[in-house]
Amino acid sequence: MANNNTFSFGEEILLTSIILDIADGRRRGILTQETRARVIQCSDAVANIAKSDKAVYGINTGFGPLCTSMISAEDTRKLQENLLKSHAVGTGLFISERISKIMLILKAHALSKGFSGVSVSLLERILWHIENDVIPVVPEKGSVGASGDLAPLSHLFLPLIGEGMVYYKSTIRPAAEVLKHFGLGALELGPKEGLALINGTQFMAAHCVEAVARMYHLLVSADTIGAMTVDALQGSLKPFRPEIHDLRRYHGNIAVAKRVSSLLEGSKIADSHIGCGRVQDPYSLRCIPQVHGASWNAWLHLKDTLEIEINSVTDNPLVFSEDLTISGGNFHGQPIALPMDYACLAASELGNIADRRIYLMLEGNAPGVPKLLMKETGLNSGFMIVQYTTAALASENKSLCFPASADSIPTSLGQEDHVSMGSISARKLLQVIDNVERILGIELFCATQAIDFHRPLVSGEKIEQIHAMVRERIPHIDHDQILHEYMDTATQLVKTAAISHIAGNQDTVDQKFRF
Repeated sequence: MANNNTFSFGEEILLTSIILDIADGRRRGILTQETRARVIQCSDAVANIAKSDKAVYGINTGFGPLCTSMISAEDTRKLQENLLKSHAVGTGLFISERISKIMLILKAHALSKGFSGVSVSLLERILWHIENDVIPVVPEKGSVGASGDLAPLSHLFLPLIGEGMVYYKSTIRPAAEVLKHFGLGALELGPKEGLALINGTQFMAAHCVEAVARMYHLLVSADTIGAMTVDALQGSLKPFRPEIHDLRRYHGNIAVAKRVSSLLEGSKIADSHIGCGRVQDPYSLRCIPQVHGASWNAWLHLKDTLEIEINSVTDNPLVFSEDLTISGGNFHGQPIALPMDYACLAASELGNIADRRIYLMLEGNAPGVPKLLMKETGLNSGFMIVQYTTAALASENKSLCFPASADSIPTSLGQEDHVSMGSISARKLLQVIDNVERILGIELFCATQAIDFHRPLVSGEKIEQIHAMVRERIPHIDHDQILHEYMDTATQLVKTAAISHIAGNQDTVDQKFRF
């Protein structure tokens, strides 16, 4: 029976964070007796099909365009092993150990639903890899996201048959060597098991799990650092009043406006310019709720889609009973590829508007804030060139926003004539998020400097906590020096969710954004 410290594979995952809890060791994935019984029933059905004369795709036939080739009962096991070997054609750099582990978790969960025909012993071996952190090495490129993620999933499960490489104790080693160290040998795959392992969307979905988590903290950080910049530039707080956003009712807009207002409540900097003659601020300040809010809405769509995906069975064929197996298309990545491309654009826009706010901080038009964020310029260039970096990152993101899912190249001799390219959507999304984390780190670096010029006036309580946290690591800059290490330090505060944790969970602002 599952409890707060465990999760029963095959049950409904209510929040994406459960996957991360298992990956990070905060929760253990288990197989209950109910799950085992369900898996055994389906496995028995496949074993009976394999011994019959009835042709069922992938059990006693070849694959893809070879689906009309019948395979004898004695060759069905060799067929599955050949499948893993022939499809392990990935290339490029290796994905992170963490994402590979998430792939294992997602596949274990899908197989535990009891529609794939695998054995309990196969599932137990996958769980062994998860629990012992013997994580397969997977190349990042090679999936077209249609018959699932065939190439990366083949690499993921080569260790089950004693092939491939694994991460173990911070090193990459041959899987056979590590298995021998634990007194284990290769598994002999049963009918359909190879196909069940490599059909599915777990490469795309694992990247998406990582993206949903990182983008959540990215969004909270963007709202928070944006609020800091508003105060540093003595921006008006009127654009964040609820009366405006009640007239448009987007959940993201309302939540962002509420967060910024809360963060700047009690700011003496804001109080100091009440009644000033400025009529309105540039869009990058006054439209934070609308721009950030739109990205929050995109994140919500991605999260909701992902939570459907990770609770789905996406291999092929699906075995409902010995008499009903269906070869369909649940492995096709389109349902998740489109939202990932949408989220890629949404993340990029957070960086785009942050770059504009950085530019505003350098102009010297805000009372008390000197040009280039330094009092003595001329001999000193100040913070001029840090904005070059954010401009470069923002531009790179724009080039990455072309939707991978807009493309399709037929494969498998035309059998797979429309593919999603969702694996490319997934990898691009994480690249964009990484770039935006860096842009926001630089905005944090600049905003902290700008706030200094308003002393002894203080900002809101949480903004002051963040300012103090930055100043513990980065000094005020009053002359030219090498800045890239300071920029990296500020970026790490964004990447490690330190800003997000001080600002508070978004679900305290709107329950829809719980994570």
